[in-house]
Amino acid sequence: MRIGELSSRTGTSRRLLRYYEEQQLIVSTRAANGYREYDDRLADRVLQIRGLLDAGLPTRIIKQILPCLDKPRAIHFPDATPEMLATLTAERDRMTERIDCLVRNRDAVTEYLAAVTPPAAQPS
Repeated sequence: MRIGELSSRTGTSRRLLRYYEEQQLIVSTRAANGYREYDDRLADRVLQIRGLLDAGLPTRIIKQILPCLDKPRAIHFPDATPEMLATLTAERDRMTERIDCLVRNRDAVTEYLAAVTPPAAQPS
């Protein structure tokens, strides 16, 4: 598929897709006319990358762990260095802190809404 279709299927801008390619997170081939061609399976990969980026992981770490995520039930990562494991542990802990903060904020907004919403307008 061409970049426009991949963009439509994933909700990811063409510019971001080119960036992912520059970062070697995805690969394309070139058609005879010079257009990028992407394998259909990359749509899932792009969504996975976006999810990892949304979780706060930088592309340098995503690039290292993507090969492990193809088969999440059978992760085999023979190149895991102590530094890489420490980095991933720190990233996981940072995500947990963000999740905890988001939960607190969500609960505060829920309490606020409950306090200011008239009883007739509250969902049952």
